[in-house]
Amino acid sequence: MAKLARLEVLQAILESGLVPTFRHEQPETALSIARALAAGGARAIELLARWDGAIDVFRAIVPALRRDHPRLAIGIGSMVDAPTTALYLALGADFVVGPGLNPRIARLCNRRKIAYLPGCGTVSEISQAEELGCEIVKLFPSSAMNGPEFVRSLRGPMPWSRVMPTGNGVAFTESSVRDWIAAGACAVGMGDALTEPRAIAASDFATISARTRQALAWIETARR
Repeated sequence: MAKLARLEVLQAILESGLVPTFRHEQPETALSIARALAAGGARAIELLARWDGAIDVFRAIVPALRRDHPRLAIGIGSMVDAPTTALYLALGADFVVGPGLNPRIARLCNRRKIAYLPGCGTVSEISQAEELGCEIVKLFPSSAMNGPEFVRSLRGPMPWSRVMPTGNGVAFTESSVRDWIAAGACAVGMGDALTEPRAIAASDFATISARTRQALAWIETARR
């Protein structure tokens, strides 16, 4: 079961403005990445379940993270169907992210008071997600859209919408972060741009912590 309430998870994402995403097939390395992100100040992290056996990695790392970082929101990403999502909820996922919007996942998460951040690429999808109770939507694929201008235009008629761009459209640069936040994004999701595959290959987890601190600093500056 989830250890953090839905409101706590949403607050962590909205206050920090960052959701790092990561994946690795070796549980020990995945745990080291997660710990490095937490050490850098991340308050919510998302494991991308994109390979056979991802559930075994999730099962292995959650207890250690719960022990060492009890206030860290641990999410599961790449969810596209409710039955698979339910398996991760049983293992303790605090929030759920998907590449698209699935009403069955939304109802499942609502029943368990779990935050669900579905991927949306149109105003109609965002409206439907909000109707289903989603407080934050993942703008995806952000690299295929008109970037921050989409968020800025959306929030004209829908100022209540909370949008988190994720994917290749969010670069690890101050200008990219600034543009998204200035346009009205409530947070940004970062994957390889933040965790840096070369750093992982070299077991240089200190670099991942440093990059996380830098991204959070950029977000804080952009919000001011």
